[in-house]
Amino acid sequence: MYVCLCNGITDRQIRDSVHRGADSLPAIQCQLPVATCCGACAEVAREIIENERSSSHQCCRAAA
Repeated sequence: MYVCLCNGITDRQIRDSVHRGADSLPAIQCQLPVATCCGACAEVAREIIENERSSSHQCCRAAA
């Protein structure tokens, strides 16, 4: 799904950035131009980042 229409950034790209270690919107923005134009997607991007971080932590705990 497209999250940032201005720059054509998808939720998958954001999740991939989280898996590569980005843990906040500013960190994602170092890799992707999400929320750098109109900013309407910033909140959705933050939610995806937080959800992905939460699910990653749960997977790590389950494996331990």
